[in-house]
Amino acid sequence: MKKVCVTGASGYVASWLVKLLLRRGYTVNASVRDTNNPKKTQHLLELDGAKERLNLIKADLLEEGSFDAVVDGCDGVFHTASPFFIGTNDPQADLIDPALKGTLNVLGSCARTPSIKRIVLTSSIAAVFANGKPRTPEVVVDETWWSDPDFCKKTQQWYMLSKTLAEDAAWKFVKEKGIDMVAINPSMVIGPLLQPTLNTSSASISNLINGAETYQNAVVGWVDVRDVANAHILAFENPAANGRYCTVGRVAHYSELVKILHELYPTLHLPEKCADDKPLMPTYQVSKERAKSLGVEFTPLEETLKLTVESLKEKGFFKPT
Repeated sequence: MKKVCVTGASGYVASWLVKLLLRRGYTVNASVRDTNNPKKTQHLLELDGAKERLNLIKADLLEEGSFDAVVDGCDGVFHTASPFFIGTNDPQADLIDPALKGTLNVLGSCARTPSIKRIVLTSSIAAVFANGKPRTPEVVVDETWWSDPDFCKKTQQWYMLSKTLAEDAAWKFVKEKGIDMVAINPSMVIGPLLQPTLNTSSASISNLINGAETYQNAVVGWVDVRDVANAHILAFENPAANGRYCTVGRVAHYSELVKILHELYPTLHLPEKCADDKPLMPTYQVSKERAKSLGVEFTPLEETLKLTVESLKEKGFFKPT
């Protein structure tokens, strides 16, 4: 089978991607920042097939040429490495530079590696809808939408800005170099965790079940981590795959999430009121046409939420009151 590379392999989506690639018989070069940190590597080394076909390689997003050894001899590259968190005092250093410069560094290594047939970029719905356009129940967001960097700066949505700049720069780079690339644009990713640490998107559920008094007045697209990992592999294996793929299982307000969680776990202490007194934000739609044309099948939100809670319990991130 083919050899592929996964950057940022210890991350939430990337860990699942490595697991599914190994299951399909691929040899995987996996980049991590610190090969000696068991919190970043142990869960990968324990995967089925890891002993025979997983190579952990140290690489740093901000170090030019750092990924040359990671992508060497690979047929495909899955570039997932990019920081995701909300609060920062230095968005340039914490989010924008690793996303933008990191992407260009990885692509630079790919441009120097003739064996690579395709790159699959992990972008985000954050690079799609942050543009100030109204999002109401009749609005359908699709792959033709792009986030507006000026709007992101004005509203201080630094993560959205980082993903928008990185994806835009990636498309310009691969067009200039004649490299084949596909982008996956997932929404908030939840589901079972493989890594031992709590990631930002899983924390959104952890907060709800750990005694939060209120829920956010926010509408979010939700998607199962396994569906996102699968979408990446389908985007690599399908010769006809091209462009961007919004990967969103269901759009739901936080109040709807709380309702589902209450039905699944009637004894949980869940927030009963919204964080503000404003009308609940309206939901909107995200097109699934292109994702489904790729062969992506979305897991129902109820099933994903149940698996998320069970996984949070198992990993010690749920403290029953």
